[in-house]
Amino acid sequence: MPGPRKLDPSSSPRALLGAELRHRRERAGLSQDDLGAPLFVSGSFIGQLEIGVRRMQPDQAEKLDEVLGAEGFFVRNCAALKKSKYPEHFAEAAEAEARAEAIREYAPQLVPGLLQTELYARVVCRDYQPTATDSIIDELVAGRLERAQLLADPTKPVLWVVLDEAVLRRKVGGPACMAAVLRHIAALIRQHRIIAQVLPFDEGAHAALTGPLKLMTFPDAPPLAYVDGLGIGQLQDDPASVRHYELTYDLVVASAASPAASLALIESVAEDYDHEAQQL
Repeated sequence: MPGPRKLDPSSSPRALLGAELRHRRERAGLSQDDLGAPLFVSGSFIGQLEIGVRRMQPDQAEKLDEVLGAEGFFVRNCAALKKSKYPEHFAEAAEAEARAEAIREYAPQLVPGLLQTELYARVVCRDYQPTATDSIIDELVAGRLERAQLLADPTKPVLWVVLDEAVLRRKVGGPACMAAVLRHIAALIRQHRIIAQVLPFDEGAHAALTGPLKLMTFPDAPPLAYVDGLGIGQLQDDPASVRHYELTYDLVVASAASPAASLALIESVAEDYDHEAQQL
């Protein structure tokens, strides 16, 4: 079994916090399970805090200071880490996403954030917040495009998405915007950077009718599932819940068209949008 991941405290404030947590826990002679008990979290959650996969919450920081005699260290640094470029309900998931070795996602309505073009992202952010200032929308779009830089690495993370056919047919931003985002997705497929499938309307009912789903796996931490709704999101690490979501995703994959057939459909719909845009 591999040993604990070597932490680099200089890599980020969160890495510093995780390294200090591990140092103080080991100095106190506590296992991850031992430390998790007074916080009412699992030992694996403590491990995820130590490697920076999970975000420490203020009440957890307060309890850690108490149990480990840290004299306010965790409370002070936890407050500094609360600032995020992402919406509050998604911030922890985005940070976990950046550390994942594999991401599997089912998208029922919208192109996933990692695959959005700038115009598509801007239209979505503006529709979500119609009264927000331009500067707020600019920040949201910039954060989304920065997330997409994960795909600049040619091999990792592995990204496997299942797009409901509604994602292709919903005309977000008009035909030119849709043609551009679908061609962007097709290009990533042809570059062998992502795996993508389309779940056709003809499949009818399926295992994930209730909404979107994201699964993330890590080289040195248990897997996580993220489910979200309108302005809310929940990151889950309970093993039974994660296994349930993994089964759900597998069933969606089984119902989806093959990658080759999906690529053909994506490119066909993009061509239709191109023709429509030219006629406007």
